Amino acid sequence: MSTAVPLKKTSGEGALESGSIWRAALVLVAAGTLFTIVAALMFVIQLCSMFRSRRFCSEVLARWMGNAMLKVSGVRMEVHDAQNQRSLGANRQVVYVTNHTSTVDVFVLLALGLPRTRFFLWGGLRTLFPVAVIGYLTGVFFTPTQSRRDKRVRCFQNAEAAIRRTGESVLLSPEGRCVTVGGISRFNLGAFHLATNLKAPIVPVFIAIPRHMNPGRGYGVLPGVVHVHFSSPIPTAEWRLEDLEKNKEIVRDLYVDWNERLRQP
Repeated sequence: MSTAVPLKKTSGEGALESGSIWRAALVLVAAGTLFTIVAALMFVIQLCSMFRSRRFCSEVLARWMGNAMLKVSGVRMEVHDAQNQRSLGANRQVVYVTNHTSTVDVFVLLALGLPRTRFFLWGGLRTLFPVAVIGYLTGVFFTPTQSRRDKRVRCFQNAEAAIRRTGESVLLSPEGRCVTVGGISRFNLGAFHLATNLKAPIVPVFIAIPRHMNPGRGYGVLPGVVHVHFSSPIPTAEWRLEDLEKNKEIVRDLYVDWNERLRQP
């Protein structure tokens, strides 16, 4: 039996690793600074407007913050939107769903500036004070983990009541967590339950990040181009709650196909 010999790290690899650490530190500091500044600015604007400026905060300030973070990170975003699907939410209520493979996704989605759209985010992010402030002022729904089922159900029920009243759109990831191992993870039912009850079409969004630049759950993103793809709306007017599993898998199959065709080297 042969014995595996551990490879020695070359000086070039060491320099690359060191460079990645420095890039991660730079992005982290930039994110903390920008989030703090934007949180303070949003609070002042909302206070002066008697908390009636949510759209300005989410569609202007948050969009600027997302674009600024991408620029600082050396990331360019290309949106493949021949049918202009991202403007759908301005005229009708839709449920945007997206894959989630990286911390970069948040900045990409903010930079899109989706009109009249509220986000679902993991509730643990509220421990970051600037994120909690921005989330509250832009109408984010902070979701409990899957293990806290009762609270999670109440969260979605409250979200449904709120957006049914306002006619706003929502965006969330059916994967429910950042998937860094490649492929498409299993989908949760929340987004599909919501779309079925609202009879709102689902608009799938696929974020393709080249592997060489993807930091996963870290912040050391490398310069490059991120591609954002929108699919045509999927009608849900005829959907029934008893068909949730089937409909969920139909949408997931679309992502599996996307992932195979658009997987970045």
